[in-house]
Amino acid sequence: MTQNSIKPLVIKLGGAVLSDLDTLALLFKTIADYQQQASREIVIVHGGGYLVDELMDKLQLETVKKNGLRVTPFEHINYITGALAGTANKLLQGQAIKLGLNAVGLSLADGGLCKITQLSDDLGAVGDAKAGDGVVLSAILKTGALPIISSIGITAQGQLMNVNADQAAVAVATAIDAELALLSDVSGVLDANKQLIPALDQAQADRLIEQQVITDGMIVKVQAALDAAKELGRAIEVAGWKSPEKLAELFAGNSIGTRFLP
Repeated sequence: MTQNSIKPLVIKLGGAVLSDLDTLALLFKTIADYQQQASREIVIVHGGGYLVDELMDKLQLETVKKNGLRVTPFEHINYITGALAGTANKLLQGQAIKLGLNAVGLSLADGGLCKITQLSDDLGAVGDAKAGDGVVLSAILKTGALPIISSIGITAQGQLMNVNADQAAVAVATAIDAELALLSDVSGVLDANKQLIPALDQAQADRLIEQQVITDGMIVKVQAALDAAKELGRAIEVAGWKSPEKLAELFAGNSIGTRFLP
């Protein structure tokens, strides 16, 4: 199979995975093995919420969230950029390099990959990401490298913005017409009985939100996943990173979590 015959895969990593180096090692080993066997181009987009929380705590700065999104005062954005585009990005890059991958650390701003605007005044320096120009990212992929992209963006006016990592992954996948998997610390979306829901569409999701089965940060994840499926015109996957040995199945097109339908 040639690299051109299969779409790239964008994997969004939830920030909490950064605190589990054993899982990260397994994850990158799985990616390395899969890339060798299938020659598939893979991109990682990541958050790093727990690192930001730790930093805010050390700086004695309050963390406020609205509907699962972190309120980011403009005077805090430099610290958050350092945590996400700096520490989190380089931790992941270091783990990938250790496993023999040619990792390239990037942000949403590099090569005009994503167009960033302010999401709303009451959230501060929180950005809305739309697909931009995927040419530079595609060129990096053609070298066989593994791009690792932080969810920090920059507006046309040069303002740093913190972007929800799920939404960032949607924009990146759209920019390069890629498949998308959102990996987090949950195995997928659970029903009222805590059983995994194998597939979900907008109508079902709306019902579950109304019934408060889907709440808080999971609402953002679900809406981002449904938006992704609609934008990409194909089903996308939400699955857990805690079982990286299952990821080879996901790479091969099998569902291991909740599949979101366009």
